[in-house]
Amino acid sequence: MRGSPTPIRATASRSRASGSAPPRSPTPSSPPSCARPGTSRSPSGPRAPRIIRNVPPDRLVAGSIVFTPPERTASLARADAWWRYVPGADWRHPEGPASDLAGRMNHPVVHVAHADAVAYARWANSRLPTEAEWEYAARGGLDRNRYVWGDAPLVDDAHPANTFQGRFPGHDTAADGHAGAASVATYPANGHGLYDMSGNVWEWTADWYRPDTYARRPPRAVDPPGPSNSFDPAEPGVAKRVQRGGSYLCTDQYCGRYTPDARGKGAPDSATNHLGFRIARDAAGR
Repeated sequence: MRGSPTPIRATASRSRASGSAPPRSPTPSSPPSCARPGTSRSPSGPRAPRIIRNVPPDRLVAGSIVFTPPERTASLARADAWWRYVPGADWRHPEGPASDLAGRMNHPVVHVAHADAVAYARWANSRLPTEAEWEYAARGGLDRNRYVWGDAPLVDDAHPANTFQGRFPGHDTAADGHAGAASVATYPANGHGLYDMSGNVWEWTADWYRPDTYARRPPRAVDPPGPSNSFDPAEPGVAKRVQRGGSYLCTDQYCGRYTPDARGKGAPDSATNHLGFRIARDAAGR
């Protein structure tokens, strides 16, 4: 490996980031799913400011996207039933202006756009891990196992990661001990001593997203770099970065992407309350 992701994840108490960039629209054209927050940015750099028409002025304010469990049974085909744009939501106010970080200083920092994560990593003399580095680190020395801890979903009848139990999206029973995000290192580390490589919050990587990334690589590529551009056939023209690890919203009822092989995707300027990051540093002498 060119570098090794650190066992220290960005938390609210460590973050010096300035907050997340607001989505391009107060009401995203495609609401984020368990794995897919979305808005857009060009892979070649920021685009010119976009004029947003027919939006009430009181909605043209900075904010972010927040998971809001519906009170009634919701169709899993309508992700906008549990995601809403909240003015004033940011990493200091995870659910909006009325919320704060009290009791959450060791939670992973959320509402962080990709540029924010990159800026923090540079401040810390680090970088974001590539997708290949992230998966290597997540597997913790295991080879093709289903989960980062092995092949069984439970370990000694206990949940080894923070995911969603109950009926998604409206009722999380917190059988794993938490409904929503948990403090970093609440659950056991993997074989490399890294915490939260599965569940809790999604993590940005350095790589652009393409669905054919692995098909375009040699069968036994060693420490492969990511693609030079992004393409998502589900939203052509919307450039996205790879997200990994899954979150506290992952469930086999809807999105089971808390396994080390699963990939998420999101536009670099998008931010939600189930998305964070971790940093990596090159090994000494490399």
